Amino acid sequence: MSATTNSFSLKTVFTDFKEITKAGLAISVLFSSIAGYLLGFNDEHPFEWSVLIILAIGGYCMVGASNAFNQVIEKDLDALMDRTKNRPVPAGRMSPNMALFIASILTIIGVTLLYTINPKSAMFGAISIFLYTSVYTPLKRMTPLSVFVGAFPGAIPFMLGWVAATNDFGIEAGTLFLIQFFWQFPHFWAIGWLLYEDYEKAGFFMLPTGKKDKSTALQTILYTVWLLIASLLPALGYTGRLYITPISAVLVFLLGLWMLFYAFKLYKLRTSKAAKTLMLVSVSYITLLQIIYILDKFLR
Repeated sequence: MSATTNSFSLKTVFTDFKEITKAGLAISVLFSSIAGYLLGFNDEHPFEWSVLIILAIGGYCMVGASNAFNQVIEKDLDALMDRTKNRPVPAGRMSPNMALFIASILTIIGVTLLYTINPKSAMFGAISIFLYTSVYTPLKRMTPLSVFVGAFPGAIPFMLGWVAATNDFGIEAGTLFLIQFFWQFPHFWAIGWLLYEDYEKAGFFMLPTGKKDKSTALQTILYTVWLLIASLLPALGYTGRLYITPISAVLVFLLGLWMLFYAFKLYKLRTSKAAKTLMLVSVSYITLLQIIYILDKFLR
C-alpha cells in the first residue's frame, strides 16, 4: 500500500512539475534553440554535443522558470479560466511558495548553464525571463500591446541557439529573431481568438482591437505577410552566413502561402474553428521552416 502511495505521489509531483513548467511548450521552444545552434556552428565554431546538451537543459530551465513565475503571479486569474483552473497552483496541489521556489531554482540553474556556454547566451536568457514575467504578464490585463511585448521574449529562442554556437549577435541572429518575432502575432492572435471567452473571464486583452472582428483578422493577415518576407530574407544574400538556396526559398514561400491562406480564411469566416486551424498551421509553419533551413545547410 505504501509503495503504491509513494508511486502515486511521485507521479503526481512529476505531472505537476510538467504543468508548472509547461513541458510541451518548453520542448517546442527548445526545438527553436537547437535549430538555431545547428544553423550557427561552423569550422570556426565547431559543433559540440556538450554545448548542445547544456543549451537544451538551460533553455528548458529558462522557459520553465518563466512559466512558473507566470503561474504564481496569475494564480487567482488562472482559477477563473476553464483552460487553466486545473493547473497545480490554482487547483491547490502546489503552494504558491513552492511554485516560486521552483521558478527561482530553475532561473539560477538556467542562467548558470547558459553562462557556461557564453555570457551573451546567459544575458539573453535572463532578458527573456524578465520581459515575460515582469512586463508581458502584467500588461495582459491592461492592453493588447502585451502581445507585442511578449513577442520579444518569444522570439529569443531561435536566435539564442545561434548565439550559443557563435558567441556573436550579428545580422544572422537578428534575422532569426525577426522571423520568430513576426511569427508570434498570427500565432497568438489565433489563440486569443480561439480562447476569447475564456480570456475575457480573467480580463486579458490579447486581440489587437479587443474584439473578434475583421480588423483583428486583417492585422493577422498583414503580420503573416511580414513573417513570409522575413523568412525569405536569407535567400537574398544579405544576411551573412545565414543563407538558403533558391530551392529552399521556394519551399519557404509555399509554406508562407499555406499559412497566409488560413489567415485569409480567418478573415473570411471569423470562426473559432478557423482560428484553431490557423493556430495549428502556425505551429507547423515555424517547425517546418526551421527544418528546411537546417536541411538546406547540411545538403548544399
